[in-house]
Amino acid sequence: MTHHPFRFGVELAASLPGRTFADSARELEGLGYSTAFVPDHFDEGLGPITGMTVAAVATTTLNVGSLVLDCDFRHPAVLARELASIDLVSEGRLEVGIGAGWKRLDYDRSGITMNAPGTRVSRMIEHAAVLKGLFADGPFSFAGEHYVITDLDGTPAPYRPEGPRFLVAGGARRVLRFAGAVADIVGVNASIHSGAVDAAAAQDSLADKFDEKVGWVREGAGDRFDALEINAWIAFASLTDDGDAVAESLAPLYQTDPASVRSSPLTIIGSIAEIADELHRRRERWGYSYFVVPGPEAVAFAPVVAALAGS
Repeated sequence: MTHHPFRFGVELAASLPGRTFADSARELEGLGYSTAFVPDHFDEGLGPITGMTVAAVATTTLNVGSLVLDCDFRHPAVLARELASIDLVSEGRLEVGIGAGWKRLDYDRSGITMNAPGTRVSRMIEHAAVLKGLFADGPFSFAGEHYVITDLDGTPAPYRPEGPRFLVAGGARRVLRFAGAVADIVGVNASIHSGAVDAAAAQDSLADKFDEKVGWVREGAGDRFDALEINAWIAFASLTDDGDAVAESLAPLYQTDPASVRSSPLTIIGSIAEIADELHRRRERWGYSYFVVPGPEAVAFAPVVAALAGS
């Protein structure tokens, strides 16, 4: 397995305390983070297109991305134009994260129909094909079950001919096989079947589940697996000298022991040295090299970034 250098992103659902969104992006850039990600939920922060644009124009080296755009919310022909524009004005710093949608609250409150998982995943697969087609040079046509595109030349062109990097995230076999086949970055996460984070999702985030999940990525990727970056969305991060006590407080949620909480790919708990050892283990076992921490923990977590980024 090829080991990619460590890099770190932040899920910037809201501005850092006492700062504007633009100032927050600049601070993350100064702290050494690779990417500012915005989520795509109706109850969190700026709209993702606006958030990515603000972060891009406020910085010079920080990547901007979506973690992740729900393909049910926007037609890909419309979205492709907005994303290509962000990629162009940022001079190639966009990472396009897409997903099939999972949060039932988004659908219930907006009135958007939440189809069965199989339908949502099929729509996401077509969505990705349309985005990639419109990022490419020349007129593009597509005829699928969910989208029909006829001789549409995507404009503007992205910054680079190959277009922005794609991130596909999920926790189930079909999504992860697809991600391995088409994405540049694969977010290997827990599966959320109920439309809300619950005990079943917490159980699916324990370490022993991820050997199989990464195996599904390998099945889809084939010979291109070593070129992929494996991404972890961190649900809980704590830089602390008493990691055992923190993990013990979380163990009831995960329905397991504190040691298993600390080894979950969705948590980072411990001192700088403990976290460094754990992230090296995760990279060795699963290929994880790209970690996205919650916005409220970004400043506190900066010493870990300083110690590990690029190594």
